[in-house]
Amino acid sequence: EARRWAGEAVRTVYRFDVRTPEEYEAGHVPGFRSAPGGQLVQETDMFAPVRGARVILADSDGVRANMSASWLAQMNVEVYVVDGLTAADFAEKGAAPPPRYAVAPPAADEIAPADLAALLQAPGTAVLDFTSSANYLQRHIPGAWFVIRSQFADAVRTLPDARRYVVTSGSSLLARFVAPELAALTQRPVQVLAGGTAAWIEAGLPVEAGGTRMASPRIDRYQRPYEGTDNAREAMSAYLEWEQGLVAQLARDGTHGFRVI
Repeated sequence: EARRWAGEAVRTVYRFDVRTPEEYEAGHVPGFRSAPGGQLVQETDMFAPVRGARVILADSDGVRANMSASWLAQMNVEVYVVDGLTAADFAEKGAAPPPRYAVAPPAADEIAPADLAALLQAPGTAVLDFTSSANYLQRHIPGAWFVIRSQFADAVRTLPDARRYVVTSGSSLLARFVAPELAALTQRPVQVLAGGTAAWIEAGLPVEAGGTRMASPRIDRYQRPYEGTDNAREAMSAYLEWEQGLVAQLARDGTHGFRVI
């Protein structure tokens, strides 16, 4: 039944192996991604972002998958645990299989990191980084602008004029989707950094850190109450007050599906 669901094209299905990454690499059920149970429960929206999807869990001991499923069920996730698995089912070894995409990334004109580094020695080239803001603040190509894809049309209008654009992200997968949209909007040449910012870093090219050029506001992640402030005591007090009142807030919000047991 789990295989049949995974083959359906009418509904999103996520399949996770909730054991440790080491156990996963030593052998896992084909088609299952590695998602240790604790991380899966804490970051469900990252692992399974489509609401209303089916989630199927697997393990080798019959304990961890059921424990994780219990928590997911309390969050109103339709979750199942595969029963009857044997050692022979964990036949695939190595890292997780590559993700599948409903739409294949479009073809793009690529530029190698070394060639981009040479271009940046002269004016006229703007680098737009579509990674997460957390990654951008940690390290990015010197001179690159942080842009959120959903807001890039507004962001581009605020950038200095450029003769050409080079777009990047962690691996440049997201950048590939942006490139044709950016070319149509600006009527300027647009290239994709081959291998993304990761390839730039692997080539030993320089990086910088911090929010040096934020063309989009940093709204792509939730900022915890104690982040970005020196008032640690007051921030933590506010956080605890929020946490203590969370159940009452859930009772007033009828859209989440979470229930306390």
